[in-house]
Amino acid sequence: MLEPGAAARILRRPAAKVCLGILIAVAAAAAVGPELFPESYREPGPRQYASPSWQHPFGTDLNGRDVLYRVLLGARISLVVGLAGAAVSLFLGTTYGLVAGYAGGKVDNAMMRLVDIMYSVPRLIFILIFINAFDGHVREFAARLDWQWLVSYSRIVILIITLGLIEWLTMARIVRGQVLALKERSFIHAARVLGQSHLKIITRHLLPNILPLIIVYLTLTVPAVILDESFLSFLGLGIQPPQASWGSLLAEGAQSINPLKIYWWLLFFPAATMSATLLALNYLGDRLRDTLDPRR
Repeated sequence: MLEPGAAARILRRPAAKVCLGILIAVAAAAAVGPELFPESYREPGPRQYASPSWQHPFGTDLNGRDVLYRVLLGARISLVVGLAGAAVSLFLGTTYGLVAGYAGGKVDNAMMRLVDIMYSVPRLIFILIFINAFDGHVREFAARLDWQWLVSYSRIVILIITLGLIEWLTMARIVRGQVLALKERSFIHAARVLGQSHLKIITRHLLPNILPLIIVYLTLTVPAVILDESFLSFLGLGIQPPQASWGSLLAEGAQSINPLKIYWWLLFFPAATMSATLLALNYLGDRLRDTLDPRR
């Protein structure tokens, strides 16, 4: 488990405090910011491609919508996809790695060969197949049950599941390696001699000892999922209009570039917000890893 003074050591450096402040500010702005904008900022208006001003700090886009509102709306979707996709990866990778490492032998060998096979599948092809195969069925299923929220957000749900199914492979390998080392320790042998069940040994002895490592890798998985989602949305394979994510906003900004005029704010502000968030997440993940590393 985490030591009592771990948080203080993580935030000892000023850069860590700045990164934490960035994450809190972006998360708070994404959660409540879009609701504070007037209706005129959300809908298309007459001021197309207006440069940044006091009225529109991030300018406006092709349809006259406020870019700041769109960036905060994109932050909401990108953060939700990143956190939920990392949670799926955490559950699958931890469970798979625990079972493979604890079982050992032929079971471990067969399970890890499956991981190797999945590593060999191109990620983009896997995502395309998954989206094309299930998007229509999910919408149809949600329409039958009159789940309008799922009809509207079916693409987001599929992206979360798909990215989680991709990112869990490395988590499984890391957890499995730690379990292989821990299960030969004396306290595990003592638990077996005392007649404890396999489930109790896994949940009460193995899992708590690898929990710090799992937390560290989780903090590094969230920015990876956000980056994957932004890349897919930039290519038009992820979030679809009228919804927005940082990747789709960058795609819209790239389409607005022409030899006569460069509307720089359409690219700069979404890219700056995404870069600052990813940098903060990665730096705090590195600080957490350095703090919880027993060799240090």
